[in-house]
Amino acid sequence: MAEEVKYKCMRCGNEYSAPYSKEPKERTCPRCKSNSVRQLKK
Repeated sequence: MAEEVKYKCMRCGNEYSAPYSKEPKERTCPRCKSNSVRQLKK
């Protein structure tokens, strides 16, 4: 089972979870499509 990581959009404030990936990739917010997304600390 893949580990879930929490992210927060800095533009609209949406918080969501996504599977952890070792490969760096640009994340986009599923709500507003902004690329200003940060990983939340555990």
